[in-house]
Amino acid sequence: MTRDRFAEMHCSIAQTLTVLGEWWTPLILRDVYLGLRRFDELSADLGISRNLLAQRLEHLVEAGVLARVPYQERPPRFEYHLTEAGHDVVPALLTLMAWGDKWKTPPGGPPVRLVHDACGRDFVPQVACPHCGGGIDGHGISVYAGPGAAQGPGTMLLARPQNAPQSEPEGGLDGGREG
Repeated sequence: MTRDRFAEMHCSIAQTLTVLGEWWTPLILRDVYLGLRRFDELSADLGISRNLLAQRLEHLVEAGVLARVPYQERPPRFEYHLTEAGHDVVPALLTLMAWGDKWKTPPGGPPVRLVHDACGRDFVPQVACPHCGGGIDGHGISVYAGPGAAQGPGTMLLARPQNAPQSEPEGGLDGGREG
């Protein structure tokens, strides 16, 4: 399936991939988050071609993930800053990093140590239920059609009867079934 077909899918993951799914994009966002904001800094750090970097940055600006901010008038020069949408993707990037630290650890161990400013302690990013605080992984979760569900390309799951819209699953998040 070609990437432009993702835009046709009624799926939040597919829609996200239309913005963030290019290989260099998570690394560009990582670098901007860590403070590399100028084109030449990003190009030097990533080793990406200038043409490709320019395309990716323009795409991220158009998608509202980055903002292009002038820092010099003559000649005109710009920095790239995370927008609110850009800041909202940082936890997902940190979760990808945690997966990589666990399953694809570089020699010598994880290359980055994260410290939570509020408490001063090291942490490993994890997804948690906002209601009970329990950790979330691929087990113990049930999926139901949401208010914006529509069957179409890439949404076969919504055609299954057990995924018909329900007001509230009984027995907790997993409907009382073993995951």
